[in-house]
Amino acid sequence: MYDAEEKEFSCKRDGLVIRGVEYRTQEKKQPAVIISHGFMANFRSVEKYARELAVMGYVTYCFDFNGGCIRGKSDGKTTEMSVLTEVEDLIAVINYVKTLPYVSPAQITLMGCSQGGFVSALTAVKLNNQIEKLILFLSCAVYSDDARQGKMMMAKFDPSNIPTQIKCGPMRLGRRYAADVLDMNPFDAISPYDGPVLIIHGSKDKIVDVSYAHKAREAYNQNSIKCELAVLEGAGHRFKAKETLLRCKLSKNFFGGAEMF
Repeated sequence: MYDAEEKEFSCKRDGLVIRGVEYRTQEKKQPAVIISHGFMANFRSVEKYARELAVMGYVTYCFDFNGGCIRGKSDGKTTEMSVLTEVEDLIAVINYVKTLPYVSPAQITLMGCSQGGFVSALTAVKLNNQIEKLILFLSCAVYSDDARQGKMMMAKFDPSNIPTQIKCGPMRLGRRYAADVLDMNPFDAISPYDGPVLIIHGSKDKIVDVSYAHKAREAYNQNSIKCELAVLEGAGHRFKAKETLLRCKLSKNFFGGAEMF
């Protein structure tokens, strides 16, 4: 079905091995897209985007965050993971990708889903002039508010006395998962990025209310008029087939009209 060549890659962050997959169809220098998965997921949840983007002419990367998966290939413990450790993971992947002879280092786009979207947004600020574009699906800017309420996903705790470990469904989290975002203003944290941004969000998202997407757009557009927001009416936190087609059309336009997905 796909013509993209698939190759495993690895790099390190603080001695932990990050493992993922590269997809490409050409030998010449190409722009790169690095795709980050969501909470409890792994790179398999986003590899379909990587495959299709490779056919479009991008060299693409998806990977497992250290300690960020229920079943993942990278190192690290779930009790040591937070959005900030995932930012460092993503920076390590970006630095690795930029060393490759067939990657155009000035043309790197970050794409992220859910928690991976928030991580991509935070990373884009840290590497502002190194990230060409940013695409956020269902980005979880809600984490700080949730942490202050002591309720993050399936985890419940006392925010004034965060325990060493937090049970979150099938995943056991560490204290820093909540502590790292407790005092964060997510909109102040992401807004300094001034490149083009596309946010796609469902109007019926019960995990991250669509109001967070509107606030994110307002925050970006304080410094730039380059942020686009597309709200898919009736869509939840997981897009269905019809909603995916709408997202594809919007993403196609954002990439300059090239056929996507």
